[in-house]
Amino acid sequence: MGKCVVAFKPSGKSVQVEVGTVLMDVANKAGVEIPFPCGGQGRCGGCKVRVEHGSVEQPHTAYLSPEEVEKGYVQACQAVVRSDAVIFVPPRMRIERMVSVERTPTEISLPVKCDWRGRPTIRKMFLDIAPPSLADQTGDIERVKRELARQYGLGDITLNLSVLRKLPRSLREADWKVTAILDVVGEGFEDHALPRLIDVLPGDCTDSSLGVAVDIGTTTNVVYLVDLLSGRVIDTASAYNGQISCGEDIISRIIYSEKRKGGLQHLQSLVVKTINSLLVELSHRNRIDLQEVYRMTVAGNEVMIHLLLALPPEFIRYEPYIPTMVHPIPVRAEEIGIKINPQATIDCLPGVGAYVGADITAGVLSSGTFASDKLTVFIDIGTNGEIVLGNAEWLIGCACSAGPAFEGFGVGDGMLATAGAIEEVWINSSTLEPTYGTIGNAPPRGICGSGLISLLAEMFITAVIDRAGKINLGLDTPRVRRGEHGPEYVVAWGDETESGEDIVIAEVDVSNLMRAKAAVRAGITVLARSVGIDLTDVEQVLIGGAFGKHINVDKAIQIGLLPDMPRDKFKFLGNTSILGAYTALVCGDMRRVVRYIAEKMTYLELSADNTFFDEFNAALFLPHTNMSEYPSVMRLLEEQGIAAS
Repeated sequence: MGKCVVAFKPSGKSVQVEVGTVLMDVANKAGVEIPFPCGGQGRCGGCKVRVEHGSVEQPHTAYLSPEEVEKGYVQACQAVVRSDAVIFVPPRMRIERMVSVERTPTEISLPVKCDWRGRPTIRKMFLDIAPPSLADQTGDIERVKRELARQYGLGDITLNLSVLRKLPRSLREADWKVTAILDVVGEGFEDHALPRLIDVLPGDCTDSSLGVAVDIGTTTNVVYLVDLLSGRVIDTASAYNGQISCGEDIISRIIYSEKRKGGLQHLQSLVVKTINSLLVELSHRNRIDLQEVYRMTVAGNEVMIHLLLALPPEFIRYEPYIPTMVHPIPVRAEEIGIKINPQATIDCLPGVGAYVGADITAGVLSSGTFASDKLTVFIDIGTNGEIVLGNAEWLIGCACSAGPAFEGFGVGDGMLATAGAIEEVWINSSTLEPTYGTIGNAPPRGICGSGLISLLAEMFITAVIDRAGKINLGLDTPRVRRGEHGPEYVVAWGDETESGEDIVIAEVDVSNLMRAKAAVRAGITVLARSVGIDLTDVEQVLIGGAFGKHINVDKAIQIGLLPDMPRDKFKFLGNTSILGAYTALVCGDMRRVVRYIAEKMTYLELSADNTFFDEFNAALFLPHTNMSEYPSVMRLLEEQGIAAS
C-alpha cells in the first residue's frame, strides 16, 4: 500500500509507516505519548488529536462532535493514515512523567519486631581464602563454600552458570580475598531454601549493601533506594506508570495486551522503562552504581505483576478469573531488563486472587492488620478498590473496580497529584463561590483525587448537586452553566488557571465519581456481610493508597465513600504497598510473613456475589440510598436547610 511520513506537533517527532496504519500505532512507533484511556477500544474519546495536514480516515463515532470533526479532530485509536500527515497533540494530552524531583530520605519503622540485622535478605561476607596448591586441589566454588562454612557457619549454597564462569578470574585477580554476596532468603522463601551466590567482588566490600523496593501502581510507580545495613531509605522517586498511555485501568490494559499485536511486550517495556528511569534518577542523585543493587522487592496488583513479567493476563478478565500465578517465582534482573546487578533477585510479592494482589498483601503487612487484635477494615483506594476485613486470627479480602476517577482520570479536568492540582475545595453556601488550594500553591491546572472528593462533597452540601448527582441549573450563579458535555460547575475561571481555560466539573464527571465511590462502599458492605459482621463492630478503618493520607475523612463520609463512623476509628496510612515492599526487602522473616498472609487470606469474588449489584445501586446516591446509615450527614444537611429526601 506504500509508505507515508507522519509528523507530530509540537514534539517535532516524525516516523515512516505503512499507509493504513492506525494513528495509535504510529504515535507509539514515533515515541509520541498520547493517552489511550480505554486501551484503544474507541469507547471513550480520550485520545483526540487534530489533523493539520494530510489524509487521515476516521470512522464515524459518537465521541466526536460535528464541530470537532470540522476542526480536523480524530480519535487516534481509530483513525488510519492514508498519506503524509501532520498531527497536533493538544497540551492536555501529554503525559507528565516525573512526580518526584528532590532527594527525599525517609525514616520508616517496621510494623512488628523483626531481627532484620540478624535475618537480612542480602548478606555480604568477606572471605580470606587459602589459595590452591598441589597439596590442596579443591575446586574454586568448593573452596568458596568451604570458607563460607568455616568462617560463617553457612551450609550449602546455590548459584547459576554466569556467576560460576566469572568466579575463577575474580578469585585470582583479588588474590583470594573477596566479598561474597548472597541472597539468603533463597529461591522458595522457605526455611530450608538454599542461599544463592549472586556475585563475588574483590576485597572487603561489606561496608555497604543496597536494595530497592518498588510499588507498581496502575497509575504511579514508586521506588525506594534502601541501605540494607541500616534499614534507612536513602532516597525515593516516583513517576507515572508509562502504561497509562495504553489504558487507564487494568481491564483496558488486559485488552490492549490481548488484542494489539505485540501489546503484551509493549506494556512490559513501558513499565520497565518507567522503573529504570527512576533507578537512573536515584543513581545520579545519590552517586551510586546500580550494579551494587542486589535485590528488588516488588508489590503491585496481579495485572501489574503479570505485565512486568510479560505473563499473559487475559484469563484474569474471564470467568472464573484465573491468573497465571499468585505466588510469582523470583527472576533475575537481566531476564526482564531491570538496570540493577544482572544477577539481582527481582522478588515479586505474592497475591491472593485475580484482583487482590501483592499490593494488598504488602499493605496488610505494613499496616499491621495481620497482627492486630482489633477487628479491622483495611482499604486501598486507587484505580482498584481493594478491601480486607479481619485481624490476627482471620482475613478475608475482595476487590471492586473503582476505576481511575480517584486518580484524576475519567474526569474532564482531572489530573494526578502534581504541582497545580486543586487538592481541596470549599464552596460558600450563600454565594456558591469556591475557594480552593493547589499543590505547591501553583496556578490551577486541574483537580486531583483528594480535590475531587472535596469538591463533590461541597457541591452536595451546598445543593449545587442533588443526591443523584444532578447539577441544579436553576441556581443564581454564573458558576453553573451548560457546557460542551452538559451541565457543569466552574471551579476556576480561565484568568486564574495555567492554561487560560476554565476548570470545570461536569455532570458526567460527577457520575463517574459516584460510580467509583459506590463500588468501594458496596465492597465494604458485602465483605462485612459475607462473614456476618456489622460495620458498627469494626474497631478501626485503615486507609492506604497513594493519596489516602490526603483525603478529608469528613468529605469522604459526606459523599458515602466511607461508612459513617466515629472519626477516631479512621487512620490514613499513605502508600502501604511500597511500605510493605520495603519491609519485605529489609527483613527475611517479614518476607515469609507476606507469604503467610497471602496463604491465610480468603478471597471473595464480588462478581459471584448476587448482593453486590444491589449494594452498588444503593450506593449510587449521595451519600447513600439509606440515609439512616449516615446520621452525621443528615444533621449537616438539616443545618444547611437542605432536604435529605
